[in-house]
Amino acid sequence: MYLIDTSIFVYSLRGDRKVAEQLSRRLAEPRALSVITYGELLWGAMKSARPIENVAKVRRIAELYPVIDVSPPIIETFAVLRVRLEQEGRRLDDFDLVIAATALHLGYALVTDNVQHFERVEELRIENWAA
Repeated sequence: MYLIDTSIFVYSLRGDRKVAEQLSRRLAEPRALSVITYGELLWGAMKSARPIENVAKVRRIAELYPVIDVSPPIIETFAVLRVRLEQEGRRLDDFDLVIAATALHLGYALVTDNVQHFERVEELRIENWAA
């Protein structure tokens, strides 16, 4: 069970072979993306040199992978994490923290290339399919 982060989808869209192989190997396993990741992908597509083509690709991703909305339990997990990380002096961007909270709430591993960024959330299982 995997929550795929923005960086991995970007690698996939750019044709990265390692990421494509990892995605193919896990076709039978639950894989999803956060609504935050969906928004980040749309933002990148809209500001690209080919927005119409790239927005269509992002929408196709949302057809293939469930998009997990932010729910009250995810926000509660976010709040607990944010307080703890702030007390430890290891803040994380709010959107990234919502993504981490989503993975934790679902019990999914977070698949990202931003390992150093997300490893501040010690209980988060992280895999890097681009490495």
